[in-house]
Amino acid sequence: MKIFIIKIRFFFLFFLTTSSITYSQKLLIPMDLSQTDHLKAYGITYWFLSNGGNADWLLNYRGGSFLFDYSDNLATECRIRGVSFESITSSSGASILEEVKKDGVNMDAIRLEKAPKIAVYVPPGVQPWDDAVRMALEYAEIKYDIVWDEEVMNDKLKEYDWLHLHHEDFTGQHGKFWVSYRNAPWYIQQVALCESMAKKLGFADVCQLKKAVAEKIKSYVASGGFIFAMCTATDSFDVALAATNIDICDVMFDGTTADPSANDKLDFSKTLAFENFKLIMDPTEVEFSTIDVGAQNINNPDADYFTLFDFSAKYDPVPTMLTQDHVNVIHGFLGQTTAFDKQYIKNSVTILAIKDGTSEVKYLHGNVGRGTFTWYGGHDPEDYVHRIGDPPTDLSLFKNSPGYRLILNNVLFPAAKKKKQKT
Repeated sequence: MKIFIIKIRFFFLFFLTTSSITYSQKLLIPMDLSQTDHLKAYGITYWFLSNGGNADWLLNYRGGSFLFDYSDNLATECRIRGVSFESITSSSGASILEEVKKDGVNMDAIRLEKAPKIAVYVPPGVQPWDDAVRMALEYAEIKYDIVWDEEVMNDKLKEYDWLHLHHEDFTGQHGKFWVSYRNAPWYIQQVALCESMAKKLGFADVCQLKKAVAEKIKSYVASGGFIFAMCTATDSFDVALAATNIDICDVMFDGTTADPSANDKLDFSKTLAFENFKLIMDPTEVEFSTIDVGAQNINNPDADYFTLFDFSAKYDPVPTMLTQDHVNVIHGFLGQTTAFDKQYIKNSVTILAIKDGTSEVKYLHGNVGRGTFTWYGGHDPEDYVHRIGDPPTDLSLFKNSPGYRLILNNVLFPAAKKKKQKT
């Protein structure tokens, strides 16, 4: 009987000891070249935050790794989704945090506290092109809602922390696809849908509706929202804001001719990122303004790369978060809006990535009121020339895409605990 009691005590003490070890463990998701699936790693982090957990984003440590309190559920979820992780002791985790916070080291730890509520601005129905952000969200298993003009005009955006603008033309010119696609069924349906919505919301035409939508979204940002956009939505958004009270749409778009002196009337005080640009008024040219540098490298894609800038993790945590990656030179990709001409970017905007030796800015970030915007040029980071009607990219073939990582940095960025700037 005495031996039996001793055995019970031994196993009880062993259970307490091992439980304590498990409880004090940390789980590290490395984001360097050792990671098997960079994109799903963001989804794991978002999932953990959604379930009430916190995480530390280790800026510039092994590619921008994530550190969690260990749990069996978290480890299991990583295994299910194919995400590499390391179980480490609490003392090792403390050593990592101590290392990244040292003065003189360009690293830091940012606490991620709450999963942002996400919306994607996109028209209903099927379009003849896909959206890299939606594909990234779906592959990473990050939930989002779809909103469009009616939700925006009815102030539904206040329910969301982060908004992605699908490849929308905010000028109301239907992407300036009239010349090439005016007889295509998808184009006819898109125009009809937009005109119906404009009428429903009390606007004379789509051009006026889209400008009003752009103004609403700008107000959402100023009130503390975060927005992200790629391709057409980036430059057409500022064009719409600058031309709020100007008719820049030709007769095939709104039934009236455009104002021939529109370029002299643009108000750049209303725009987010760009100024002093010129509109391209020709309705047969698929370009909105001089902001876009265009597809200059289409005949030499092997030479098309852009470089991420380095920022101080401790003094500039926001741009540092947005540029976390396992490489700093990334292959370029085209879009209706491919990159931004540096001469038209406002001084208040932070340039995050540029093509070396050129004025082609690929990635930028700025503040408006209490919120922020981030623009990323191009259409699909893993399809150099993505044409209308092309099949969507299979992200399971690009699990470690550095170009797609930039998109997902933006998804987690609003979860960061607000940090006081050092003086």
